[in-house]
This record gives sequence, C-alpha cells and structure tokens, in this order.
Amino acid sequence: MPRPKPTGPGSGPAAPFTPLHFQLVLLRRMADHNPELVETARADLGASVADMREANRRWQAMLHGRGGRAAVSRYRSILGAPEQRLTRRIGDLDCEALLWPVPLWPDLRFEVLLAPTGAVWNEWLIRAPGTPAPPLRTLADLTPWSCTVDEAAHAFAPARPLEGSAPTRWGLAFSAPDDISGTPRQVRAEFTWGLLQRWTQV
Repeated sequence: MPRPKPTGPGSGPAAPFTPLHFQLVLLRRMADHNPELVETARADLGASVADMREANRRWQAMLHGRGGRAAVSRYRSILGAPEQRLTRRIGDLDCEALLWPVPLWPDLRFEVLLAPTGAVWNEWLIRAPGTPAPPLRTLADLTPWSCTVDEAAHAFAPARPLEGSAPTRWGLAFSAPDDISGTPRQVRAEFTWGLLQRWTQV
C-alpha cells in the first residue's frame, strides 16, 4: 500500500513558499540557542521538525540558486505587499524600510532596509512602530526573545557592535547592572535575525 503524501507546511518542493515557511526559517536559525522556545513556537505553527528543515533547505536553495530573485523581490513574493513603507535617515542618505508582520511575534515586524540604489542593506526583526519597547534595566530583563538589537543598544548605551558568529546573527558588547547587587557587568549579547537569543558575562 503506498504511503500517503506529506501534508504539512513543508510538503513538496513545488509547493508555494509562504509566510509560514518563512517563520520556520527564522526559527531554524534560533534553534541553536533556544531549542525549547523554538520547539514551542514550531508546535504553535502546526509544523514538524521535518517541515522546519525542509523550509530551511528551500530557503537556502533560493538564496544560492542560479537565477534566483533579488532579495527584495524574494521577500515580496513570499510575504506579499509590505504592511508599511518608511523612510529612514542613515548618515546623509534617505533609505526606504519595508515592514511586514510576523504572526509568531505580534509586536515585531520584519524589516528590510533598502539603500537608495535599491540594494538590501539589512534584514531583521524590529519592534512594530508605535509599540512600546520592553523595560530593560538589569540583566534579569535580558531574557531570550525579549528585545531587539536597537532596544538593547539604547537601553544599555554605549553599546559596541560585534561581528556575528554566522549570517543573520549580530552581537553587542555593553555594561548592564546585575539584578541582585546592581553591580555593572560587562556582557556580550547575541542576536539572531535581530532578536535577542542569549548573553554571556565577559
């Protein structure tokens, strides 16, 4: 008797690559640091581990395949029309920011920042415009997925950017008070797709 064909979110390479698959790609990159959070989020999406792996495999094929779409066209084809288009001033340049909702994190948006030439400069998660940032006062507030790169940098300024350990990862070095004694501690925080994953004391 033939086995039934899979019907989950990752079924078949010819199936459309949807916002659901894109969220699985985001989670796949975060699984190295927070597997339990990722497992819960994946279950909330109704996806299996195999679905997540297949979504990531297809994503990598789109990134590296010959004749693939340009980055901004790829996001439009997957996520649809941006929810918002904003102008951001970067130095002396006016850049366009395209924002899409991410159901897994209702208070966040996926931002693609475009240079004046149309090239993609940055791709990551930010707080939705008009949504208050979380209170970040001590190390106890720096829980996984609690804040974005910009929020941590502003809360614990001055923060020094660090090279990420892999693509889609960022690092910040800064000083933050210990939640028990209030003593400043030097830490390194790690972010994936712009969202905090973990921190370590230096």
